[in-house]
Order: sequence, then structure tokens, then C-alpha cells
Amino acid sequence: MPKPVLRRQTVGLILSGLTGLFVLRVAGQSIQRWMPQAFLPSVDAFQGSSLPYSTLLSIQLLILGLLVRTSWRVWSGRSLPLPRLGRWLAWFGAVYLAGSISRFAVGLMVPDAPSWFSAWIPAFFHLVLASWVLVLAAHHLSTFERMSDA
Repeated sequence: MPKPVLRRQTVGLILSGLTGLFVLRVAGQSIQRWMPQAFLPSVDAFQGSSLPYSTLLSIQLLILGLLVRTSWRVWSGRSLPLPRLGRWLAWFGAVYLAGSISRFAVGLMVPDAPSWFSAWIPAFFHLVLASWVLVLAAHHLSTFERMSDA
């Protein structure tokens, strides 16, 4: 079966868009933490775990660094497709996506579920991150068109 043909810049753009969504989540929580705004959800709505905010922010910034660097490498053609990595990312991304969807399902269907299941903002952004992993997997499992007008 032939591999799908993608443009690296298209994949890089999708990865960048998903990264941008995650930036909004990190920025929104930071704004609500230090300069609360009425138009944003409360800082508690952004919190999906019991991690201290400083630890959570550090982890989020590390993730953002990885997302930005990888998105740029894909977009610029510096990330060569590695099929073995692509298969691993596809498997991991599928499990991550299934777990994220399950979290939403439990939050919607189980009225007395712990609050972690109804923390909608963090749950949504886990879907964003799972999607990012799956798009990166597609990059590694695909062949690419030549970019003559890049």
C-alpha cells in the first residue's frame, strides 16, 4: 500500500496551530493566576491536577519548547521521516487520544465522578496534545512532495 503524500509545510502548519492552542491554555492560566480577567474562566477551571502551579507551569513550558522546536523542524524540512518513530507515535497518540476521550465521557456520564473528569479546559487540551502527537506520527509515516516554491 503506498504511503500518503504530504507537504512538510502543511504538517508543520498544523503542528504550529495545535501548539498555538496550547500556548493559549498556558497563557490563559498564567493571566488568571497573576492578573485575573473577568472574560476568562477562573484559575481553578484551568487546573486539572493537584500539582503545584509552579511545577505545572514548568512542565507546560518544557512541553511548549518541545512542540515549538519540533513544529519548526517539520515545517523547515529538518525533521526527516522516521517510520519506526512514526509507528510508536501513532500507537502512543491513539492511546493518549482514547484516554482523553474517555476522560470526557466519564465526566459527562458519571454525575459523581471526581472533579478531574469534569475539568473541561485541561481535558480539552489533552485532546489538543494527543492530536499533535498523531499529526507528528503522520509526518513520520508519510512521504513528501518536493517543495519547489518554498
